[in-house]
Amino acid sequence: MAKTLKLKLHVWRQANASEIGRFETYEANDVNEHMSFLEMLDVVNEGLIAEGKDPIAFDSDCREGICGTCGMVVNGEAHGPRDLTTVCQLHMRHFEDGDEITIEPWRADAFPVIKDLVVDRSAFDRIVQAGGYVSVNAGSAPEANSLPVAKSNAERAMDAAACIGCGACVAACPNASAMLFVSAKVAHLALLPQGQTERWTRVKRMVAQMDAESFGHCSNHYECMTACPKGIDVEFIARLNRDLYIAYLADVERDDKPGGA
Repeated sequence: MAKTLKLKLHVWRQANASEIGRFETYEANDVNEHMSFLEMLDVVNEGLIAEGKDPIAFDSDCREGICGTCGMVVNGEAHGPRDLTTVCQLHMRHFEDGDEITIEPWRADAFPVIKDLVVDRSAFDRIVQAGGYVSVNAGSAPEANSLPVAKSNAERAMDAAACIGCGACVAACPNASAMLFVSAKVAHLALLPQGQTERWTRVKRMVAQMDAESFGHCSNHYECMTACPKGIDVEFIARLNRDLYIAYLADVERDDKPGGA
């Protein structure tokens, strides 16, 4: 028989980015241990709506750990206490009866609060728009085996492509750096043949856009990797730094040639 829990929630409520936020306390009673964290919030919201109160605003979409929209800070940890787990995959059986749970939005200047636990992460979209794509016109789809990819590169590209853009890396970093996100988006293309043509312009444009969005600098705390629900490795940050160095070095060498050619 499933256990039921009685919990006390301290939830951040904020009308918008310009308003002053505050914590409000709610009782969550008869919480089934098999509920997900978001299902628990759904039940709390049903009670608030029944009382004529404003429900807690939070993001969610697929609820399968794929879309990355459900990010929030649970008891001081991005996505909560479980490793490699998004909030929608976090189940109430990992909490105890009588627990007090503090729930906050991502905290970063680049992620302004829209309402309550919902933040504007469109800064990530603009970074991807700056260069996270392959725009070379290659004609129709080639035969699958005509462009071989080394197994090691294919596996690392897949590791990088696992990034769901949730923002946990930014929320966990003491500097609110987006380097893990950007490095993953740069690497999964830089490791494949299709991404080589724009490799150097891509890394420069995406890093420049990241800086323009007011994210902080990486100082190697590794909190980003710990918080990432997909286990993206900080090794990709080293790859990004190397590619960025080469990209700017190539510009210098080209400028030193007669006519800048």
